[in-house]
Amino acid sequence: MTSGRNTKRAATGSLIGLALGDALGFPTEFNDVPSILAKCGPWREMELIKPAIVSDDTQMTLALGNGIRMAMDRGVLAPVGMERPVRKEFVDWYHSPDNNRAPGRTCLTACALLDSDGPWQEASQIGSKGCGANMRVAPVGLVPGLSVEQRSGAAQLQSALTHGHPTALAASDLTARAVYLLAHGADPTGLVGQLRSYAFENRSHYNERWLGDLWRHSQDPTPEAFISRGWDDCLTALDRVVKALRSPSPETDPCLDTGEGWIAEEAMATGLLCFLLFPDEPVLALRRAACTEGDSDSIACLAGAFAGAHLGAEAWPKEWEERIEYRSELLSLGALWDA
Repeated sequence: MTSGRNTKRAATGSLIGLALGDALGFPTEFNDVPSILAKCGPWREMELIKPAIVSDDTQMTLALGNGIRMAMDRGVLAPVGMERPVRKEFVDWYHSPDNNRAPGRTCLTACALLDSDGPWQEASQIGSKGCGANMRVAPVGLVPGLSVEQRSGAAQLQSALTHGHPTALAASDLTARAVYLLAHGADPTGLVGQLRSYAFENRSHYNERWLGDLWRHSQDPTPEAFISRGWDDCLTALDRVVKALRSPSPETDPCLDTGEGWIAEEAMATGLLCFLLFPDEPVLALRRAACTEGDSDSIACLAGAFAGAHLGAEAWPKEWEERIEYRSELLSLGALWDA
């Protein structure tokens, strides 16, 4: 891999791409493709709404990013040092008057429970593998200087604060891994293979240092049995991406190949597919992702994170970037991590 992430400003590109995808897909969420086409015209010509309002996906990405920044201002990123500020950021988001963008029930339930003195594991919704954790995890893949263990642990911990299902943990880990690899110059054509290898390597590894006794809140007999369920779901989803790319069909709704994205492994897979259909045409990747029957803002959010990590800050039209909501906060975090 090359070391050109700083010159291309991968963190800025990924964060802006994530928000642009979110804003493009927010108005089309809950619509089927014929309804989207009737409302927006041909998908290849979809335009960013004015004003470019984002959903809870971008809001929670910023909450996570700010929490990680505070944790690293105090020292090396570690479980307790990360959990406290990220937990506070999530609770602040929960109480914010701007939290009015159709947030997911799992996030709301967990954040209400996190607003207490109890262990975070008791707040975690261990039955939920909704996409609400991996659509916000990109910052973990963008923060410089983390070890493989730190990146994996941080990705899974941020998921577990709200979505404790093993598939949510594994999908968050894989999404952060994909963002990291692309930011550091990985060839998109080999990306799915690298992710599959990573999943196989980690399939039976339960990261107790970061997750504590979370697995005991499930019905699984061992921590290894708990976590392997999640990796197996994600491996199946990655296999569906591989199959779709053997005979790519850009004009067909990607959800038909990899799922509608309401659950973690499908959001990861469909966001990845949209990016890989157009690895060097980032705006088309966002438009394809936004014109889907499924959770279009989260799918486009992930496609934008991948495309921006791959191509950097220059990937996005200036007139789009200039009107995205939360632009200054996104640019501030991006500049910090690109420095």
